[in-house]
Amino acid sequence: MSQWAKVERSSNIFRQMQQYYPPHFPLEVRYFLCEWIEEQQWDEIDEINPEHAKQVLDIMLDLLRQKAESQEHFIVRIKLEEIYQNLQNYIETNALGMVQVIKNCLAAEIKFIEQAEQAMQQQQIQKALSEHHRINDLIMNEIQNLTRRLQSSENDVKNLQHKQEMCIIEYNKMQKCAGLLQQLSNMPNSQEKINKEAQLKQQKEQIDDKLTKMAQEILRHRIELSKKFEQTMFKLQEIQKEILDNQLVAWKRQQQLSGNGLVLDSVSIETIQNWVENLAELIWQNRQQIKKCSQLQQHLHIMFPEGTEDMLPKLNDAITRILSSLVTSTFIIEVQPPQVLKKDARFGAVLRFLVGKTLNIHMNLPQVKATIISENQAKESMSNGVKTNNNTSGDILNNTGTMEYQPTTGQLGISFRNMQLKKIKRADKKGTEAVTEEKFCILFQSEFSVGSNELVFQVWTLSLPVVVTVHGNQECNATATVFWDNAFAEAGRDPFFVPDQVEWSRLSEQLNLKCIACTGTSLSQTNLAYLATKLFGNKDPNTSLVSWAQFNKDLLPNTTFTFWEWFFAIIKLIKDNLKDFWNDDAIVGFVSKNQAQDWLSKKPVGTFLLRFSDSQLGGITIAYTGLKQEVLNLAPFTSKDFHIRGLADRLKDLDNLVYLYPNKPKDDVFSKNYTLTDEGTTKNGYIPSLIKITLPNGFHHTAESENKQPCSPDVIYESTENSLQNMEELPLSPNMNQELDTDFPNMMADLLLSSIMSS
Repeated sequence: MSQWAKVERSSNIFRQMQQYYPPHFPLEVRYFLCEWIEEQQWDEIDEINPEHAKQVLDIMLDLLRQKAESQEHFIVRIKLEEIYQNLQNYIETNALGMVQVIKNCLAAEIKFIEQAEQAMQQQQIQKALSEHHRINDLIMNEIQNLTRRLQSSENDVKNLQHKQEMCIIEYNKMQKCAGLLQQLSNMPNSQEKINKEAQLKQQKEQIDDKLTKMAQEILRHRIELSKKFEQTMFKLQEIQKEILDNQLVAWKRQQQLSGNGLVLDSVSIETIQNWVENLAELIWQNRQQIKKCSQLQQHLHIMFPEGTEDMLPKLNDAITRILSSLVTSTFIIEVQPPQVLKKDARFGAVLRFLVGKTLNIHMNLPQVKATIISENQAKESMSNGVKTNNNTSGDILNNTGTMEYQPTTGQLGISFRNMQLKKIKRADKKGTEAVTEEKFCILFQSEFSVGSNELVFQVWTLSLPVVVTVHGNQECNATATVFWDNAFAEAGRDPFFVPDQVEWSRLSEQLNLKCIACTGTSLSQTNLAYLATKLFGNKDPNTSLVSWAQFNKDLLPNTTFTFWEWFFAIIKLIKDNLKDFWNDDAIVGFVSKNQAQDWLSKKPVGTFLLRFSDSQLGGITIAYTGLKQEVLNLAPFTSKDFHIRGLADRLKDLDNLVYLYPNKPKDDVFSKNYTLTDEGTTKNGYIPSLIKITLPNGFHHTAESENKQPCSPDVIYESTENSLQNMEELPLSPNMNQELDTDFPNMMADLLLSSIMSS
């Protein structure tokens, strides 16, 4: 999105800019010439070259005149013609002043946009927190409502039990009457017998009537209570679906995206555990109440009327399934094993059982076993469940352990710290699939019982996909497989399906996350636009799809590496060697050689910039303006070079480099990173040696030739060091459009350095 589009999108920014634009450069000019104004390199226009300012502003005036002539609306055309005349008069007398006004306006726009974006980020954070609070309040309110509902049904169960007990007492009375009548029937006839029989029969009839009414009342109570249990169970299912299918799934998805650098902003796992514990307690209570009612029915059997079904057996099965789903779904991997897993390397994982405390599983701590399985085995496990004798795809040492309970936090879990993959069985290759595209996962499984062995659960969970490597040079391509899977996996997928093509907007978002995670700074829109040209050339990335083959199988034009290999090497270079410079915006980085030459060709001699090499993996090159205004490119430096001498010191060594593009003095930017040396001192009788880089003869320029103060070179004391200096001279390509390799001189530098240190 263009800078002006961002201004227009925000009414607040637009109002601020209305007050900022002066009368001699009104906002109408910015509106009608927005794209052209942003395309110009205003920073290249300075007091040294006022004619350049006049040329650019004349083009602007001509474009504004054309805009005025093309307007159909009379008032708008007259207004633009008036602005054109005023602008022309101002430029005639103060062209450089107008350039400065435009610079200030553009800088103000950037400032307001950044402030608005920061405010929006804060609003998004607050919105996320508010949403988390809203969800938590909603779920806890439902839990409290269910708690009250279960307390009510508990009272109903007790009332039912009381009624049944009273019914049994009355039934015993009736049985006693029947027994006495049986005894009287065996006695001789007498008036007393007749009177007694009449009295007992009347009493028995009264008891029978009472029992009938009590039985009807008990049956009605049982039916109502079953319906109440059913309604409670329905609400339990709803809240369980929200917790497991929405909140826990969202947490797991963000956990996967965190592998690409996303900072988790979902509901915390501690909050989810609190919900799960409360829910498990409610489900268990509901199940116990259903069981209690079943026991009461067994103690006092009353026939249900025709057309009415005894719901308790089905309710008992249903609530047990709900409990089982909760238990098996909340055995989670809190800390995933590394997704690029090197054979024979130690690795770990942390698992947590979210319902462990509630169901008293911690009273008899279960064992957990870890095994590695293939993608096909993972599919089979998802379809048919995990069997105790399941096949594996390798051998892991230290793969079993016992869960531990932490009373202070109420957490039940296990930390595997010293697992080691000793053997891996690979599947047959599919077409052109490389071994670094083959996905495995770690299967964790356990078994335990609850309720005095009443229920036995087999729980298991799969880790995120892992790619197994045996050599360090496989790390890059293995990381590509993991990156693509983390970025584009969908919840509920078959292991481990991901789309083969995605929109550029989705991929660029993930590349940005990766960059932020590794370097601390995001990719700019300019950076992302340049990355898009690597994949699409001149095509519009917003209407194009990126395939997996484009991403990490097809070679970039005129290279021996893929897009991902190139990007991965650059991010690794920044992370390991250039992080401070990248975060300080001292590195332009993602820009083409032609664009860099265009920028520098208009700048004073000695102006330089740092850009990432297109031809050297993990390389950064220095492009600078030479004495004849030609643009020269140093052979790229790699991480190996920076282990010998850092970037800041290399820049310090080269007097040719004076200004960091566009016009910052070199020392102002890099001096804080220069290595301090104690020149002229001795240590243990030895003169310290220094390493410097120089350019071949013919590529030097002096302070006198440019009337510039050169950077002070390091002093080299030992003659051996002079040889080292000569070996590290970096040749420039006769064809300035080609970057040369520095591996050979650096290898020789390493050998000579080792010789010096050993002496």
